[in-house]
Amino acid sequence: MISEAIIVAGGKGTRLQGVIDDIPKPMAPIGEKPFLEVLFNQLIKAGIQRVVLSVGYKWESIKAHFGENYKSLSLEYAVEKEPLGTGGGIMNAAKHIESYAFYVINGDTFFDVNFRQLYSFYLHTDANICVALKPLEKFDRYGSVELNDTYRIVRFKEKQFVEKGYINGGIYIINQDVFSGIETKSFSFEKDILEKKTDILKIYGFPSNGYFIDIGIPEDYRKAINELSE
Repeated sequence: MISEAIIVAGGKGTRLQGVIDDIPKPMAPIGEKPFLEVLFNQLIKAGIQRVVLSVGYKWESIKAHFGENYKSLSLEYAVEKEPLGTGGGIMNAAKHIESYAFYVINGDTFFDVNFRQLYSFYLHTDANICVALKPLEKFDRYGSVELNDTYRIVRFKEKQFVEKGYINGGIYIINQDVFSGIETKSFSFEKDILEKKTDILKIYGFPSNGYFIDIGIPEDYRKAINELSE
């Protein structure tokens, strides 16, 4: 099993200005706790023991709140000294990962995925990257994902209205080979890895019907408060 995870937690929360204080987006309050606690509790349930947080904007507020441990989780902070994009941030955090394969979690989405099933799928496909996919109907807020009959991802499509399809749910299993040979420090994981390397890397999609919420816009952030608060 995989025991380490990276959380991409460097977002400013620009679209949430006026709704939350000037804090990193993953620290947005859900009831009386920051959103990160929801993700930490999910990872503990999945058997994760160590988390590396890819942080930048006002990262000190995250460390001041959580320190170096949360319950059974050991926490480490991979700090961006300059903006690195999602890809550069993950690659920088991966230097602190000890194992070959690890989970990567977006710090502003919650997706109730069965991690053990995702890991079994990863082993079965021998993938470089497994992407947890959420099936949706009648959507245009997200880009969609096209699979072949073996669940290998063949295309990431731009945002447009889709009657029925899959979206990237923001949970991944990645192995260290993904970043081999990359010399640039700042790049987008979504644009420069997922979209541009579907022919080079083995990227597979794992569909899951679990609960999904993205707190990136005020409407869904308010919904998350109602649905995730204990």
